Amino acid sequence: MRWSQYFLYTLRDNPSDAEVVSHQLLVRAGMIDKLAAGIYTYLPLGWRSIDKLVRIVRDEMVAAGSCELMMPCVQPAELWQESGRWQVYGKELLRLKDRHDREFCFGPTHEEVITDTVRRRVTSYRQLPTNLFQIQTKFRDEIRPRFGLMRGREFLMKDAYSFHTTPESLDEAYRAMEAAYRRVFDRCRLSYTAVEADTGNIGGSESHEFMVLAETGEDAVVACRCGYGANLEKATTGPIPPAPPWPGKAPAAPEAVVTPGTTSVADVAALLGLAPAHFIKTMIVETEKEFVVALVRGDDELSETKLKNVLAAVHLQLASAAKIEQLTGGAVGFSGPVGLSGVRVVADPEVMRLSLAATGANRADFHLVGVVPGRDFHPDVVADVRVARKGDPCPRCGAPLDVQRGIEVGHIFKLGTKYSAAMGCNFLDETGRTQPMIMGCYGLGIGRTLAAAVEQNHDEKGIVWPRPLSPFEVELIALNPDVPAVRDTSERRYAALRQAGADVFFDDRDERPGVKFNDADLIGFPLRVVVGKKGVEQGQVELSLRSDQVRQTVRIEEAVASVQDLLGRC
Repeated sequence: MRWSQYFLYTLRDNPSDAEVVSHQLLVRAGMIDKLAAGIYTYLPLGWRSIDKLVRIVRDEMVAAGSCELMMPCVQPAELWQESGRWQVYGKELLRLKDRHDREFCFGPTHEEVITDTVRRRVTSYRQLPTNLFQIQTKFRDEIRPRFGLMRGREFLMKDAYSFHTTPESLDEAYRAMEAAYRRVFDRCRLSYTAVEADTGNIGGSESHEFMVLAETGEDAVVACRCGYGANLEKATTGPIPPAPPWPGKAPAAPEAVVTPGTTSVADVAALLGLAPAHFIKTMIVETEKEFVVALVRGDDELSETKLKNVLAAVHLQLASAAKIEQLTGGAVGFSGPVGLSGVRVVADPEVMRLSLAATGANRADFHLVGVVPGRDFHPDVVADVRVARKGDPCPRCGAPLDVQRGIEVGHIFKLGTKYSAAMGCNFLDETGRTQPMIMGCYGLGIGRTLAAAVEQNHDEKGIVWPRPLSPFEVELIALNPDVPAVRDTSERRYAALRQAGADVFFDDRDERPGVKFNDADLIGFPLRVVVGKKGVEQGQVELSLRSDQVRQTVRIEEAVASVQDLLGRC
């Protein structure tokens, strides 16, 4: 393809709303164009990369035994009402009505539609298992769409669904999909990890996220050399080191001490000569059903995701100052578990391991010291609700955990019977009894994967594409195309490269060399072939890889063979 015939326009400056590297570079390289908040046009160059990724994904889904179909984007409300998600999904669900005033939504996911599709066709255990996938547009009405393709409202996604008669059959498909995802990211030449994850709005008993590792990643990933990995929201640890010994003589009973205007753990600890680990941090939260008191050690943070799972809650937020005062009798920043009644208390196990502790006294400007968990208060639930930290012991082997940054690009779930039971997606087993099908769900963000590849592969000049995802593999640049010898040599090399099967893009524009080189660096095709006046006079062309930009000259007649050799090594 020739640049002079291609729809490609690069930008010198970053767009004003682009906060992350992938957003900046994909727009500047002429690959995507913003239409509205969180909604983008894939321009021809960007669509070539998307198409290459889709082919890889399709290959691996088919190899894993999944059959491709295409489901509607617009879905009737009745299906979502059957599953129970119409009422609970929230404002991310784009709801609309047709001319007959019937309610629909623009699908953010397709569990309801696929369940309806299968229940009307599969009736016997002899027809199971089955596995279906599609690659299609979704829409989630994000409150703050940002980061370009990383958190858009409209996005391209591969979603697959499997249906089974037994948990063992589901596990077999789940592992096959997990292996297929690994092959996809291996073929894309991306550095990634698979981690245990929360199931979120989708639901289910087990899930894993696939994270492309990048310093700019928006998610934190906990990992251990033994192979354990989890999203920070989900990660568990072994017992952490105990709090240091209590300084001085231990009080026989909780004592109130004055801490005027001091609400943070760090400030109160400094005032009282204690360590943050001596404290019980008390947070009062509100769910759709109740108010709850959550306790973690003073040097820990509360994991809202873990707490939501413990409470089986859909929504969770910090309680208002007025409600905190009503429940505890004290101001915000002075709450504690001692003496509370009429409210459920959830304590992290590390809180219950404290031999002595300090906490809020439920009185403005006062804290209690000498509190003994299990003696001075009794939680209703003891459960892991803390956020794991770098250096915490691995729950499997005890080695220190590491925390890395990652970008979620894939998520697989064991759904169980959540949708099939609610929607009557049943089969007759060998004994003739009716049973709900057991389901799995497997999502992969196509646009997110492309953006993640850029986040992981770029430098100060632009994108450095992994070869499998690059829009074109080779860029042929004609310097001074007005010079007949340069023009003729470039045309012959272009024809020869195409004849040899090279995926080549020919910059034949009448532009200054600096403009061409800057654009080449920005767009980041893996291999560059430069034809210039001086080189042609010497019977040579210049080759370089975008990854290292080391230049080498080869004889003109050897250019095609040299390109093929270099491509085989990149």
